[in-house]
Amino acid sequence: MYEKALLIYNGAAGQADIGERLATLTRVLAPAINELILLQTKEKGDAERYCRERAEGVDLLLILGGDGTVHECVNGLSGLAHPPVVGVLPGGTCNDFSRTLRLPQQLAQAAETITEGRTLAVDIGVMNDRYFSNFYGIGLITDTSENINSELKGKIGKLSYFLSALQQVRAADTFAYELETDQGLVTGEAVMILVANGGFIGTNALPGDHDRLTDGLLDVYVIREAGLPLLMEVLSQKTGKPWDPESSSIDYLRSTRVRIRTEEPKRADTDGEVYMETPAELSLLPQHLTFIVGDLVEEDGAVE
Repeated sequence: MYEKALLIYNGAAGQADIGERLATLTRVLAPAINELILLQTKEKGDAERYCRERAEGVDLLLILGGDGTVHECVNGLSGLAHPPVVGVLPGGTCNDFSRTLRLPQQLAQAAETITEGRTLAVDIGVMNDRYFSNFYGIGLITDTSENINSELKGKIGKLSYFLSALQQVRAADTFAYELETDQGLVTGEAVMILVANGGFIGTNALPGDHDRLTDGLLDVYVIREAGLPLLMEVLSQKTGKPWDPESSSIDYLRSTRVRIRTEEPKRADTDGEVYMETPAELSLLPQHLTFIVGDLVEEDGAVE
């Protein structure tokens, strides 16, 4: 039972069914929460500000929205001395971080999972003076994000990401980079660099099988031009073969810190939000925020 909870929901245009969603949520959540406060975001930055100003006054923060709303909330929470437990209620197109948390993607079922109260302290990424939960990427991933047709995205959801990606693959440009990790300095050319804390991009699982959220390590994928066909196979789930990084055309490593420099500044996609650029210093805050998780998460007893 939670004494006081704050529910932040995305008030962006296009969510005509928000009243119905909130009714569903409150019906399921009411038995587990004594006092529930609702706050609607009206413009970018609201969710981050709400968390910074009000989250320490509750013992449960609920986020109803997509990865962008989660990203804002993580940035509002990560600097707090006493952040509350966080529950994510998937309300966006891909909801990749909620998938990493193994939460149901149906709203009522996700709310029921919140009431069950299984929690896990998860790693949070740091990029310069900002935070991320799921990923930081440059190159093709940013080009894809910036070229998504918003009207198409609203109609067909995640498929728009793949259509945009396929269009960008045909015109992918390489860029020179310097990558400094725990293993040393690497230089080369790539079409995309992805640094991940979570396990999903565009609703599809990233290659690699381990406890991503609690291992204290960032997963780094460097995709050269020759690796594009494999990347598209992985992201569209067209191959059932186990991924072997040792024989892959995608360079893969894991590190506690990553420093990225590019010849020219490159815009970065962070949790689906494009507002940063290289150079970047990336690291982790180990087990920094506590999230409610689904019953498929198994972390050697770490789930409470």
